[in-house]
Amino acid sequence: MRIPLSGPDIDERDIEAVTQVLRTPRLSIGPRIEEFESSLARYVDAAHAVAVNSGTSGLHLCIRALGIRDGDEVILPSFTFIAAANAVRYEKAVPVFVDVAPDTLNLNPEKVEAAITPRTRAILVVHTFGCPAPMGDILDIAQRHGLRVIEDACEAIGAEWRGRKVGPLGDAGVFAFYPNKQITTGEGGAIVTQNPEIAARCKKLRNHGRGESDEWFAHSELGYNYRISEINCALGSAKLKRIECILERREAIARAYHERLSGNPGLRLPVITMPGDRISWFVYVIRLSGEFSRLHRDWIVKEMASHGIGCGRYFAPIHLQPAYSDRAKSRLTDLPVTEWNADRTIALPFFNRIEDSEIDEVSAVLKQTIECACFL
Repeated sequence: MRIPLSGPDIDERDIEAVTQVLRTPRLSIGPRIEEFESSLARYVDAAHAVAVNSGTSGLHLCIRALGIRDGDEVILPSFTFIAAANAVRYEKAVPVFVDVAPDTLNLNPEKVEAAITPRTRAILVVHTFGCPAPMGDILDIAQRHGLRVIEDACEAIGAEWRGRKVGPLGDAGVFAFYPNKQITTGEGGAIVTQNPEIAARCKKLRNHGRGESDEWFAHSELGYNYRISEINCALGSAKLKRIECILERREAIARAYHERLSGNPGLRLPVITMPGDRISWFVYVIRLSGEFSRLHRDWIVKEMASHGIGCGRYFAPIHLQPAYSDRAKSRLTDLPVTEWNADRTIALPFFNRIEDSEIDEVSAVLKQTIECACFL
């Protein structure tokens, strides 16, 4: 694609940070992971951070560290990346899919509360596309029903709810640093929490179940190889040093799209501001209006690609994925908002180094393509 959907932002400072690690004998479990964890914890105002090799690994460790097990229910949206539900199923727990709000596409608190049963143990709340979820309502529901709260903030580093960074607001939160994220470590993720016991358990589990006081081959419980390398962490630390500049640039890109696409009756644009909160722009996702269908959306994405413009379809609902066709492995509530919106979403090219001229081109081609789609 001439204008890709996403692309990593790597500069000379990032390259130098990585090469410095390569000049040392410590490529794993060394000072860089400690530096990255410390910097991340400070940035989001968490007591603890535990770096791991992916956001998915982080979600899995949170599920396990909170004692969620076979038959327990975890409430989460179906409108999100499949890793959230997979992490629940890794422990043989039951994902319970509830609907989202039509404006932010985040969990609808009323639907969450209606889905609670005696088997419910946790709420896995996703900050969709970097838009902070209604944490006040979610935390209140969790407290009244004795539930744990895990924040899937994999798309939302730097987002704020009521002036507080998302991630450590619940029992634990997870960030991801895949190359399409706001900052990247290549592959990687991190758990943040205010709870020292959760942090210690996650550190133990990420390294084959070996505690900090255990001998080299002493493994006190079943664990995993979810470690992240010193190279990844060096890149992450370098990125964190300029994260505010990155977030400001991404917000400017979102506003540029908003300005160019406003007033088009065929489009519903994402929420651009949230009073009292801060959006961390992961992607810029537009929705087609009600006169269009999934067939129109797919045709538009294909036409954009024919012009060398990469677009994405965020998200295919998890409950409609082949891996979730066995209804005994999950529980559904009514999901009309999820299904309607999922058929009409289009993610536009969105990355730190996109040029204004490219935003102009994407917007112009999109508007022309939508006009043509009306005649399908």
